[in-house]
Amino acid sequence: MTRTLAPDDVGIAEAARLLAAGELVAFPTETVYGLGGDARDDRAVARIYEAKGRPSFNPLIVHLPDLVAVEKIARVGPKAQMLAQAFWPGPLTLVLPLREGAGISPLVTAGLQTVAVRVPAHPLAQRLLRAFGGPLAAPSANPSGRVSPTQTAHVLEGLTGRIAAVLDGGACAVGLESTIVVADPEPLLLRPGGLPVEVLEAALGEPLAVGGDAGKPTSPGQLASHYAPEAVLRLNAPEALQGEVLVGFGPVKGALMLSESGDLVEAASRLFQMLREADRLAGPGGRIAFAPVPETGLGRAINDRLRRAAAPRGV
Repeated sequence: MTRTLAPDDVGIAEAARLLAAGELVAFPTETVYGLGGDARDDRAVARIYEAKGRPSFNPLIVHLPDLVAVEKIARVGPKAQMLAQAFWPGPLTLVLPLREGAGISPLVTAGLQTVAVRVPAHPLAQRLLRAFGGPLAAPSANPSGRVSPTQTAHVLEGLTGRIAAVLDGGACAVGLESTIVVADPEPLLLRPGGLPVEVLEAALGEPLAVGGDAGKPTSPGQLASHYAPEAVLRLNAPEALQGEVLVGFGPVKGALMLSESGDLVEAASRLFQMLREADRLAGPGGRIAFAPVPETGLGRAINDRLRRAAAPRGV
């Protein structure tokens, strides 16, 4: 059952406890309700994708209480610093270089070296973030492809039974997702949202370019070859060929395992870790084989990432 928690000290404390235990809790921001999970916990982040039925490991926005907390996990350039000071807390997401050793799950960043961060203005979100004491990954709290939720009832319509709780904060004031920007070195608008572009441009004193450079992707999905290790990958392998490092799944046993029990949530949470570990074991010029993963649920996202990792380089 999905519980509805009151917006008081008791409800906030329970929400923080559930999040610390790796559970998912929806909470209000000024934009829409977010589906929160510990951004440092691979399994919690994998559960976010599972609960939403999200088709691929797109980067998730990390919510933090203030700029000081943001600077602990990301490098904030001069233009990003100016925008943060002008518009945080508020409906602005900045894509920033991830600090080494930040502890953020690679599922949050989709294996990229950048992280999307936001400081929400909603008082209840602020109280929850401070009670939890860590970064929360939080896409919109709705099944993938559905309308974003702006009330607790909307969250429950789509996610009842899939998440532990929703912290009831009433209706969201903005009701539109945050504006996403890369600020440095050149300002780039990745998604329009609750903060008007004109306001951002006025603060920057220069126009925002729109979209990304396919040659320098700022988000996953822009290149066919992505998430790629140094070794060559072979997919849907029932067994290892000579010289291959086999990553197993379920009944197919390998030197490394995505999941002994065939659990897709566990497999998703371990995917990037296993890619790196298999690459290390394979060594220079090595080869990696991955056991078949079902093309259902989170398996679709896992296979999508594996196909990109296996694609010819430079594609």
